[in-house]
Amino acid sequence: MTPLARRLLAPRRAGAPLHTSPPAAPGVLACRLASRAVVRFAGPEAARFLRSLLTNDLPSSSPPRYAPAPAPPPAYAALLTPQGRLLYDLFLYRPTPRSQMLDRTGSAPQTGEKPKEDRDGQDEEPGEVLADVDAAEVDDLLACFKRYRLRSKVEIDNVSKDFLCWQRFGRNVEHTGPSTQEPQAQSIGWGQGVDHAAESAAQGNGHGWEWFKDPRLDCLGYRGIFPADTMPPLVEADKEADERHYLLWRIENGVAEGSTEIPKGEAIPLEYNFAGLNAISFEKGCYIGQELIARTHHRGVIRKRLMPLTFVYENGQGIDCILNNILLNISFVRYVFSLSCYPELEQAVAPGSEVMDKESGKKIGTVSTALGCRGMGLLRLEEALKQNSSLAITDNRDVRVKAIKPDWWPAEWTQALKQQSAVA
Repeated sequence: MTPLARRLLAPRRAGAPLHTSPPAAPGVLACRLASRAVVRFAGPEAARFLRSLLTNDLPSSSPPRYAPAPAPPPAYAALLTPQGRLLYDLFLYRPTPRSQMLDRTGSAPQTGEKPKEDRDGQDEEPGEVLADVDAAEVDDLLACFKRYRLRSKVEIDNVSKDFLCWQRFGRNVEHTGPSTQEPQAQSIGWGQGVDHAAESAAQGNGHGWEWFKDPRLDCLGYRGIFPADTMPPLVEADKEADERHYLLWRIENGVAEGSTEIPKGEAIPLEYNFAGLNAISFEKGCYIGQELIARTHHRGVIRKRLMPLTFVYENGQGIDCILNNILLNISFVRYVFSLSCYPELEQAVAPGSEVMDKESGKKIGTVSTALGCRGMGLLRLEEALKQNSSLAITDNRDVRVKAIKPDWWPAEWTQALKQQSAVA
């Protein structure tokens, strides 16, 4: 257990008040994502192969130049079934070519080579793409991509022994630059113009591995792939958190990740808000399952969406856990402290539980993720967002459910639904 977790979950002193004042603000934390694995696509046709399959385009390559250039930011994408159901979500990284990495002096390319150009004078297509994927599904994912490979010149390998996935997150992380000494930086590490070696730990290492803004939402922080034998820059011992804290942070923001939270082969990406998470391009070329996604998107109304949920007993037990969490502007550290106060509430709701409208008795959705008094669920928006809604768990009507509309949702998501309901 990390030092932070020990401090948060330490037993409460006898006679101490439960919720008189919040704990000290933790700032930005970091965690290694054991739930994610790294897959490498390598070969002259790797980029073309992925573009033909995935819902989003790959990160853009750098323009032609004879100087070190920044690595492109990662992209978030999904692989779908031909029927438009989600199979896997992926974070795609294009490592900086060695010809564009700086040497230790910060004044010349690491290899002493100039970037290669093709016949049209453009940069040669990078032959390597790293993908951050669900570790529980990595074997099936590899088999799936290899079935689509056919004669494409691309090798697909699991390189999780060599690389690890990390996330930096926390309260106000979107307003916190990756380095206080370099607030203008959008990513951290090599390839940011001139590298001031040894000036700041934020400059990473000679391999070019960097922190990047999470491609989904600014509030989710920074994400990166790093060599397994390297501690990422800006990760301090007392700021390294368990991945459970990151799960809580995503739950608060209503963002699912991986097949445990997004039913494989069943989930419709638009209902899981993939369009709002920058995972779908409606301008790129064809990809698997595009027809259903395009038709549903242009129809304009999504009646069900994944939403953050709070759970509380009918008699009010545990209500201060929830209210303090909301008043503290989604402070997940406050919530972790609350779990030790109400351990029975932590087991009240399980993933897969049905959510019902107590007034009509109709099912309006299903809980997909639950942790303590917080969770996420796929709900019908009309019933979930109506004023004075009375939602409960079908098999345990003593537990009331409150659906929350995240701040990052575009206004048109709910406006279109209201307009169509008014017409009906």
